[in-house]
Amino acid sequence: MIALSVSGLSLAFGGDTVLRDVTFSVNDGDRVGIIGTNGAGKTSLFRLITGIYASDAGAVYVQKGHTIGMLEQNPDLTALPGEVSCLEYMYTAFPALLALEEDIRRLEARLAVADAEEAVKISGTLTELNRKYAEAGGLEFRQRCRSTLLRLGFEEELLAQQIRTLSGGQYTRLALARLLSTEPDILMLDEPTNHLDIDALAWLESFIAGYKKTVLIISHDRYFLDRTTNKTLHIQYNRARLFNGSYSQTKEQQEAEAASLEKRYKEQQKVIAKIKANIEFQRRCNREHNFVTIRSKEKQLARMEKIELAPKAEKDIRVRFSEEEESANDVVIAKGLSFSYGEKTLIRDLSFLIRRRERVMFLGPNGSGKSTLMKILNSLLRPQAGSVTLGYNIKIGYYDQENRGLSQNGTVFSEMRSEYPDKKDVELRGALALFLFDAEDMDKPISTLSGGERARLTLAKLVMKKVNLLIMDEPTNHLDMGSCDALENALLAFDGTVIAVSHDRYFINKIATRIIELDPDRDGGMLDYGLEDYDDAFSEYLKLREIRLADAKAVAPVSKKSDSKADYEQKKRENAERRAQERKIERAKEKIAELEAECERLDAELFGPAASDYVRAAEIAKRREEIDEELLALYEIVM
Repeated sequence: MIALSVSGLSLAFGGDTVLRDVTFSVNDGDRVGIIGTNGAGKTSLFRLITGIYASDAGAVYVQKGHTIGMLEQNPDLTALPGEVSCLEYMYTAFPALLALEEDIRRLEARLAVADAEEAVKISGTLTELNRKYAEAGGLEFRQRCRSTLLRLGFEEELLAQQIRTLSGGQYTRLALARLLSTEPDILMLDEPTNHLDIDALAWLESFIAGYKKTVLIISHDRYFLDRTTNKTLHIQYNRARLFNGSYSQTKEQQEAEAASLEKRYKEQQKVIAKIKANIEFQRRCNREHNFVTIRSKEKQLARMEKIELAPKAEKDIRVRFSEEEESANDVVIAKGLSFSYGEKTLIRDLSFLIRRRERVMFLGPNGSGKSTLMKILNSLLRPQAGSVTLGYNIKIGYYDQENRGLSQNGTVFSEMRSEYPDKKDVELRGALALFLFDAEDMDKPISTLSGGERARLTLAKLVMKKVNLLIMDEPTNHLDMGSCDALENALLAFDGTVIAVSHDRYFINKIATRIIELDPDRDGGMLDYGLEDYDDAFSEYLKLREIRLADAKAVAPVSKKSDSKADYEQKKRENAERRAQERKIERAKEKIAELEAECERLDAELFGPAASDYVRAAEIAKRREEIDEELLALYEIVM
């Protein structure tokens, strides 16, 4: 049965067309991913469906009796009842049940003082109200609210915390939890994965995959879409097309269609060229029967249904980081770092070494101190214990997930001008153009920019700065898929060092050569996965993490009663660390074999073809020095 149908929907703001003649329908149980570049009209479509916007043309049909629930990408914090706790706010999603509870309490109070005759009437009414209450889910909705909050990363002590004390990310998760607990017939989620850690993402994926009702999801998280959707609505050039299949399946289908269309276009162009050549030949002959042939061929061309290639793909940002001179091999040395907010310890006794050209991802649940660590490394916060030492000639470029470095009073161009007062206007405008800011956009007040525009502006400022160490906190938040691809390719081409925090699993898998999971409850405050130059650190991380969690479950039943809790925790840590170390040594041995083989090839070249080529000999000598440094580090692991 059709749950939602959209017919001929159009919307424009001023002279700018946002959506034109959008038509599609989804059935009960469909899970639809909605994709498109920033500004394509995805959020506007949601607001048209829910009635927040009025369309210029077309209609929206919702199955009679179906409820709609929508999560906004940036929920309005000003509308919150500030003196209400998180759990109490969850309960407000069920006004009918709360009203029934109030009626029941009022009748119970009357029953306590009623005479016998009135008590009989009140008891009958109470029985009926309690039946309605139970049928409507009154016996379990509070537990469902609590469970949903915990699953989305809220710790027990946060449940009673007042909403006004929450961060923006925490409130977004609260709004998501509140919506999910109501289980509407049509669930509409606008970027639901923002601010979720890996455990919360896994739970949300399983929730949506098992949701029996209709789901529409706007997301740039490619992993998430592949795991939760069975249809994809692609909005492009103000129009929309519905595909059967997930994001990856849709992309494959589009690529196959584009290749087929191009092939048929080229074949038709060859036919057209032959017909035109024939017409030209007949004209040169200049005989009467030739003119009959010419007219016939011209009619053939006119009747031919011309194949047109699809418009060129929408522009993506163009990113290339300006690199400072090469840094020392030891880029960041952290020793004994600790940091707390009040009584909550985020970072405890954290020590690590990051070397040149590593791309290190710091992972961990929300509240584990990832963003705090990024600020400490960038000297925005001082650790309460320990130290951070940077190697020689380190120049840092910092990306803040909240884009706090942007002024709220200026314009896009004035922001660039204040950051680089010595640059010429043409350079600044050129840099902004690479990030899709046109001439009109450059005069936009920063206070009016969308999340995606703010992210692009922050990146535009960053790429003009010469750096050899990038510290990035959730850099793919608010970027569309094309922009994420451009950023990923730029980081892969960057010859410096990258330290990042991200929940974007596609991004992590593509970028990371090493993964460190923060855990303040663990000795040393972290668990280090992956190796330098590891091509698939994220997959390895997931495997080892799964083994570690399985070990924790396996150890619990066989623990002796005499074992203390500390002994049990120690066994879990030892098992996980042993497995991680074994895998680390195995990968180190593989890398040593590769590097030693490369040394042999370079030596053979040095004493052979390159013996008289001084330029090549110098390149080989430099590479040998780099290999020797890498081998020394790897030998330390396997010794």
